[in-house]
Formats: sequence, C-alpha cells, structure tokens
Amino acid sequence: MRVKKLAFILAAVITISILGGCAKNGTADISATAAQKKFTIVTSFYPMYVATMNVAKDIDGVQVINLTKPQTGCLHDYQLTPQDLITLERADAFVVNGAGMEAFLDDAVKQRKNLKIVEASKGIELLKDKSGEYNAHVWVSVSNAIVQVRNISDQLSLINSDNAQKYRNNANLYITKLEELKQQMHVATHSLKKRDIITFHEAFPYFAKEFNLNIVAVIEREPGTAPSAKELANIIDTVKKTKVKALFAEPQYSQTAAQAIAKATGAKIYSLDPLVTGNSGGNVYDDYIRTMKANLKTLVKALS
Repeated sequence: MRVKKLAFILAAVITISILGGCAKNGTADISATAAQKKFTIVTSFYPMYVATMNVAKDIDGVQVINLTKPQTGCLHDYQLTPQDLITLERADAFVVNGAGMEAFLDDAVKQRKNLKIVEASKGIELLKDKSGEYNAHVWVSVSNAIVQVRNISDQLSLINSDNAQKYRNNANLYITKLEELKQQMHVATHSLKKRDIITFHEAFPYFAKEFNLNIVAVIEREPGTAPSAKELANIIDTVKKTKVKALFAEPQYSQTAAQAIAKATGAKIYSLDPLVTGNSGGNVYDDYIRTMKANLKTLVKALS
C-alpha cells in the first residue's frame, strides 16, 4: 500500500512538472508571436521610401516596403497591380506624397477602407502650372522635403504610438542633415550669374522657386509626351530670344527633344534628377542628399 502511495505521489509530481513546462512553453510561444508581429509601412514611390526609411531607421519591429518599383518614375498614370493590392493588405500605414501625385489612391482606399494614409505633403503650399493644375513634385525642394519628413514622423507617431519617440528622434536627426544640405545649396546658388533655365518636364518648379531660378520653358508638359512640331519651334524661338544656354533633361526620360533644341540653338544639355527612380547601388538613407548634391554640382557648372 505504501509503495502504491509513493508511486501515486511520484506520478502526480511528474504530471505537475509536465503541465508546468507546457504552460511555460505556451507563454514563450505567445511572447514570441507578439515579438514577431511587425508594424508594416508601405510607401507609394521612391522619394517617400527614402524619407520614411530615415524616419523608421533601426526601429525594431517596423518594416518599410516600397509599393512601386523605383523604375516606375512619377505616378501620374500608374495603375495598381494585383501584387500591389496584396502588398497594401499587409500595410498598417501607407505613406503617400499626396497633392495629386498618386492618381491610384482612390482605388487603394476603396480596396482597404480602413487603411491609414500618411500624407507627406500636408500643409505645403502648392504651385499651379499654366493649365491651372497643382504641381505635386514638392519633394524636389529641400525645404519641402523637410516638411514632408516631419509630417511622416508626426502621423506615424499617432498611428504607431509605441514607437512615437523613436520616429521623432530619427526625424530630427535626418532633418538636421537636410538643413545642412539646404544651407550648402543656398550658399552655392546665391552668386550664380545666370538664372534662366529650360527643364524637361514639370518636376522642378519647387526647386526653382527655392533657389531663385527662372524656368522659361518646359520641353514636355507630361513625361513621355513629346512636344508637337509647333511647341518645339516655340521652345527653340524662346531659347534664341532669351539666350538660354542650359537645357536640363532628366535621366529617367529620352533626350530626343532636348537634343533637337540643343542642335538648333547651340544650348547645352545637362541632367537634373528628381529622384523618382532611385540611385542604384547606393545607400538608400543618403539617396536624397546625394542626388541633390549632384544636382547642385550640375547647376553650378551650367549657370556659373
């Protein structure tokens, strides 16, 4: 009888130990699952991706995914793909430029009505083109890029409050770098002898406004839409009358029209990059600053 009693006690102890172990392992599994849950930020295109990567830099559990391929360029006519919709299903927040840049935004919201939208251009005064439409290329101005970084940080802090202070700290560090870039660019462009330029398309009005440049003509109002023979003749006439010697094309698009103008007028073609297609092989965190420094170097060379 005593042996049976001891056996029963031993079995009970073993059972309790096993159950205790199971409970502990179960808690660990739950904790591991919680730890693995990520806050996923999706960005609309490359300039927003660069800004958001800096705001979310090195924050555990936060991942940033760019929706469109860098080669997409500007998003005027972009159509959402099935893969894009799958990506947006994973999003806890969707960072967009706004100001009309993402024409597909309404479709995205229809697909996910509860999607948290972070509008980077919020509060920025928008410029209008000759047709009366708002220009969405606000990030090409360094001052506006600073506002966008702050907007992204503030709005992400509300959506993902657990990481609010980290977003703000990262934003402050990046804004310090952007302020240094802005100062450097203003100093370098202050004494430029020439101010008149011709650009490839409507990507640079904010850039021109910030650095006191005068865009006397735009080669292509819409990317990929070549100027008509009459438009081309008018631009050539403008170049001859104003004696503009700098034509600024963009690396993302064909230079055929710019070459025709250069041949007819003797003007020289330079390249300014609005960063819409990325900088292959570089550190994504520094892409905006690196691209703007390259644009500054080109600008000084062309207009000094």
